[in-house]
Amino acid sequence: MPAPLKQTARRTLLVTSATLASLALTAPVSLAAPTPKPKPTASPSAPVSGSPAAKDKAPASASTSPSATPPGKMSSLGGARLGQAGTQVQLAGGAPVLPKDLTARSWIVADAQSGEVLAAHNAHWRLPPASTMKMLFADTLLPKFPRTTQYKVQPKDLEDLGAGSSLVGIKEGETYSVDDLWLGVFLRSGNDAVHVLSSMNGGVAETVKQMNEHAEELQALDTSVVSPDGYDAPHQVSSAYDLTLIARSGLQKKDFREYSSTVTAKFPGATTKNKKGKTVRETFEIQNTNRLLTGDYDISQYPGIAGVKNGNTTNAGATFTGVAERAGRVLLVTVMNPEKDDHNEVYKETAALFDWGFQAAGKVTPVGELVPPKGAAQASAQPGANSGEGGEAGGAGNVSEKPVAGAVAGNGSGGIGIAMAITGGVLVLLAGAAFLVNRRWPLPDLVRRRR
Repeated sequence: MPAPLKQTARRTLLVTSATLASLALTAPVSLAAPTPKPKPTASPSAPVSGSPAAKDKAPASASTSPSATPPGKMSSLGGARLGQAGTQVQLAGGAPVLPKDLTARSWIVADAQSGEVLAAHNAHWRLPPASTMKMLFADTLLPKFPRTTQYKVQPKDLEDLGAGSSLVGIKEGETYSVDDLWLGVFLRSGNDAVHVLSSMNGGVAETVKQMNEHAEELQALDTSVVSPDGYDAPHQVSSAYDLTLIARSGLQKKDFREYSSTVTAKFPGATTKNKKGKTVRETFEIQNTNRLLTGDYDISQYPGIAGVKNGNTTNAGATFTGVAERAGRVLLVTVMNPEKDDHNEVYKETAALFDWGFQAAGKVTPVGELVPPKGAAQASAQPGANSGEGGEAGGAGNVSEKPVAGAVAGNGSGGIGIAMAITGGVLVLLAGAAFLVNRRWPLPDLVRRRR
């Protein structure tokens, strides 16, 4: 058990695997996440965008751009100060000041393990999330299909892709594994991959319904899903607070950690015949569009970065949620819509907040906390829930010890940058097995560096 967790005595609760299943699949729809309205349809976009910075551009009428001023009243979930407009931070002796020139409309810095919010700015401002919404999509659907499952794409699967969508390059009539599709979602932010997985899950409408239910269970109550891919649509919103909750939940899944930290992978292309008349399947390389993971000409790979997801649409601007580790401490940072229009600005502001967070940890008084999922909070109030301290009770194990590579290349390719490892902390759903949930929903041993 990591040292940060040993230093804080916490009650733990014993929950059955059936309870975990209910968290993901049977929670009621949130009142804060209204029944989604049909998204405007557009003809599919055939070409694959060649620029990692490409935006999912919705028509101007598809969504109302958010106000430049935060609302006077916001949710106070996680702490009263998180519902206040403006920057919330409480520095103690020796704490560094916040970075200058932060222009994002909303941001948050949180400890992934304890859930403490170190600082925030308009944390509950409901804004368009862009492709960071794909984190909720993945957290909802990842457990449903084995990675080896094969699926042949039908024309109807790609019918309602928004104009200008980011695409990984899926072709009608071709067969892809679920593993291929998730690589397309996480690395290229492929809306085509999202729609194919949604078709496998009963369709877009059913997937949106399940995502809203899962957001409710996670207590991501600022979030309203209309399109599973994050494409601009009326009433589709989230917040820096919610996106951080969602990332924290997703990172407890081994596959989520692995996909979100993969740098490059080989993706199946078209089926053709070679010169000898033999049928062959072409492949091409895809690269993660998270520039703190891959680096760019004006920004370096961030030391200790291990995911999570970026987004960029006309109305949302640039959005990003990242997780990074330094000296055993794991931080989550979410940045939404920087006003400064410099290249890679969302990553630069995220990196600055990571630097501040690692320096300030232990030197600031938290201004709030990331709340646990509703089911965990309810179970902690039940008789007999207090079964120990520090995440241990009855000798039941819930931690995967097998390391999962972070910042790696898929399908055995060489990769291009830092080698990180994200290990342990996954809450494994095993039939008939009990598992432990700390009341603050920590991520023990979330990230480990691997050289």
